[in-house]
Amino acid sequence: MVNFNGDILDSELQLTFSNRSFLYGDGVFETLKVVDNKILFFEDHYFRLLASMRIIRMQIPMSFTLEYLESQILALVSRQNISNSARVRLTVFRNEGGYYSPLDNSVSFVIQASELQNKLYSIQNESFEVDLYKDFVVTKQLLSTLKTNNKIIQITASIFAQENQLDSCLLINEDKNVIEATNGNLFMLMNNQLITPPISHGCLNGIMRKQTLKLAKEIENVEVIEKEISPFDLQKADELFITNVIVGIQPITKYRKKEFETKLSNALLVKLNQAILV
Repeated sequence: MVNFNGDILDSELQLTFSNRSFLYGDGVFETLKVVDNKILFFEDHYFRLLASMRIIRMQIPMSFTLEYLESQILALVSRQNISNSARVRLTVFRNEGGYYSPLDNSVSFVIQASELQNKLYSIQNESFEVDLYKDFVVTKQLLSTLKTNNKIIQITASIFAQENQLDSCLLINEDKNVIEATNGNLFMLMNNQLITPPISHGCLNGIMRKQTLKLAKEIENVEVIEKEISPFDLQKADELFITNVIVGIQPITKYRKKEFETKLSNALLVKLNQAILV
């Protein structure tokens, strides 16, 4: 069951082979979490979506108000009886026509939803091991910060992780600084400083990244900083963790031979759950 341009269809939508998202990755998306018929952090998602559409020169329909998109998402999860806890993907793609140069910049949208078992965030994996992925780098540019339908680096890095019995990989930019994981933004605790790479270094402009920065500033004796993280810093870190909207906070327990604490990760998880229950 999907919502295609406001129509809820009882079967999976069959897109044509001339769909620009399929041919060129010409689309953007948001991954959202619904809890008790409420979309978490939806205003942040909405404004990030519109900003992404403007950056890649999509025409934003007059109907694309926050209230309209919210109603379309909630209508779908309600029809599927998963309003209590659901994972939602909202994809916006440029309409078909043309080659690299589109015939026009009008768009369509598709909403998909699936049930999540838990409303609250929890640490899913007691053990979570990562390593660096160095085959390809993420460029320091604005497009790298968007959730576009072209995620080939994240895909190849995830395959690398599977091949090497890892839970995830850390990605680097052209300066060889670590910027994020394949599945979310990266945070590092070192000497009471909580560090995450700045958006200007090419990492995703993550919604949970924003929430984590806000919550971390409420914790005593922790200084929150946005600055570069080198591969050498990882070996000296006290904690490493990954953030995204679906998982919340995922502690990294091992990088190569170094093992990490999870004290701050757990403290932030408590604060995050308190925030979503308000």
